Amino acid sequence: MKKIHNTKYKIHNATRALRVIGIDPGTATTGWAVIGEKAGKVTPLAYGHISTSPKKTTAQRLKETADDIEEIILKYKPQEAAVEDIFFFKNVKTAVKVSQSRGAMLLTLEKLKVSIFEYTPLQIKQALTGYGRAEKKQIQLMVKSILKLKTIPRPDDAADAIAAAICHINSRKINNLKDIS
Repeated sequence: MKKIHNTKYKIHNATRALRVIGIDPGTATTGWAVIGEKAGKVTPLAYGHISTSPKKTTAQRLKETADDIEEIILKYKPQEAAVEDIFFFKNVKTAVKVSQSRGAMLLTLEKLKVSIFEYTPLQIKQALTGYGRAEKKQIQLMVKSILKLKTIPRPDDAADAIAAAICHINSRKINNLKDIS
């Protein structure tokens, strides 16, 4: 479990809060974040990243990451998951690797009966900044601002996972409003 790096926060009365795990899949590094939402207030429960050794086979790295995500899910018990989807990659080899990681994450979430929602980077940027072509730094600053953090979460993969979780919470609010009308 040494390879899971995280930051934890206390959340008061979290038992009735919605918990969302955000995942930014990757083979070398997977970002993750568990965010709570209660009465419109969004609070970080924990976030971090999982790193795997390049000396291991792809299958070993995928299993290791999936096992660690399973451990995180069992610990924090999120009801829903926001997984970053593949939108566009210039490098096909990178797209295949990320797709494999996404597949392992989706299988793990399904196995543990966590409801899965997928968002493209464009949708995540739009949800956080109102602009689908926002720069990575803008997203990181919005994550810091929304969660009232003192610093931008590091590494970028953790910030991306937080952004995916916030995107999902915002999307739920919009979709719930649509259901009312």
